[in-house]
Amino acid sequence: MTEGTVVLIVVVLLVLLVVVSLIKAVQIIPQATAAVIERLGRYKGTAEPGLAFLVPFIDKVRERIDLREQVVSFPPQPVITQDNLTVNIDTVVYFQVTDPKAAVYEISDYITGVEQITTTTLRNVVGGMTLEGTLTSRDQINTVLRGELDEATGRWGIRVGRVEIKAIDPPASIQESMERQMKADREKRAMILTAEGQRESAIRSAEGNKQSQILTAEGAKQAAILNAEAERQSRILRAQGERAAQYLQAQGQAKAIEKVFAAIKAARPTPELLTYQYLQTLPEMAKGEANKVWIVPSDFGKALEGFTRMLGVPGEDGVFRFEPSPVEDTVSLTKPEDDDESIKGWFDTASDPEIAKVVADAEAQARKEVPPIGAPIPATPSPQTVSAPRAPSEPGPAYGAATPREGRPQSPTPSPTPSPTQTRQPESAVPTPPHGIPQVPTDRGGVRGNGGPRPGYPAPPPQ
Repeated sequence: MTEGTVVLIVVVLLVLLVVVSLIKAVQIIPQATAAVIERLGRYKGTAEPGLAFLVPFIDKVRERIDLREQVVSFPPQPVITQDNLTVNIDTVVYFQVTDPKAAVYEISDYITGVEQITTTTLRNVVGGMTLEGTLTSRDQINTVLRGELDEATGRWGIRVGRVEIKAIDPPASIQESMERQMKADREKRAMILTAEGQRESAIRSAEGNKQSQILTAEGAKQAAILNAEAERQSRILRAQGERAAQYLQAQGQAKAIEKVFAAIKAARPTPELLTYQYLQTLPEMAKGEANKVWIVPSDFGKALEGFTRMLGVPGEDGVFRFEPSPVEDTVSLTKPEDDDESIKGWFDTASDPEIAKVVADAEAQARKEVPPIGAPIPATPSPQTVSAPRAPSEPGPAYGAATPREGRPQSPTPSPTPSPTQTRQPESAVPTPPHGIPQVPTDRGGVRGNGGPRPGYPAPPPQ
């Protein structure tokens, strides 16, 4: 080997040494990482993230430490509770290295140290609690574990952020028993909730029924009050209407009677006319399905004669006639105080055709010439009795004499004794009275209805 070759080799080795020294002298530290540097085996310092220069073959990097928060999940650990039940607890620890020098020189493996201290602390905490307390107190266990681990790992340059229990697994038998208990508790709670719901529903239903009954009663009360008020108003209006109708009817009757009375007084009727009108009303009174017997009193003529003598004055023919007071002298009927203009002309003969007709008939009847007592009266058929026409030579029954009734034998009747005050004609000369009322024979042979004395009795003394 020549001298030049040796020199070349030496130069190459020096170049390689220089390159290696440069590589060893320059170190790049990543972000969130710290490098512990030693010089000749002793701690020199901690390199921060960035470019670090070392002395070649004198300084070296002992260990690179991750400064980020680390999550370590440990396998499930069997833990005995206070009631001697073994449960498996799976935990997760969140920690961060705050001092790289302590993490390197205070403990050989800080991750294993965190795991072991977590297990021992967990057993100490759970050992003082029952299974039920362990299952229901996870937050309390987490807080106690974090405090214990943070205090124990502080000298290692580690800060424990959180400790979480992922799962607590009791034995299978205990788990079945717990499931049954949980099921029973849930059924109990369901029954309680159902009962509470039914109670609330019953209360609400009762309240609703109560309110409904109250409202129904109020409605019935209001309806009854309104019905009673309506009935009262109806009765009041009906009574007022009936009162008005009765008042108007009474007013009409009063006015009609007043007009008829005035017309009769103006016509100056005689007793014969009054007797004639009275006898004409007897057929109307005899109307009906039942059999009736009307008896004319024997002293009826004498009563009329005495009434005429007392109130009347003798005329030119010797007949006493009733002398009424003039119509103008009669006291007019007073009208009720409540007559108003609307009913003042209701009863005027000029506006009421019925009253005018009645007054006209009364005046026409009063103007008729009345034959004297005992004189023949022309026969007028009545609505009740219509007799067959009689021959002129055939004598009719005497006025006031009995006429034979159908289906009844007629007893012989002697001639009544004429009254001293008047002269009666024979029965054959007196026609049938216009009223047409059959006379009823008596059981003593007399006839009811004539003005003469009864047979067998003495005649009245002369007046």
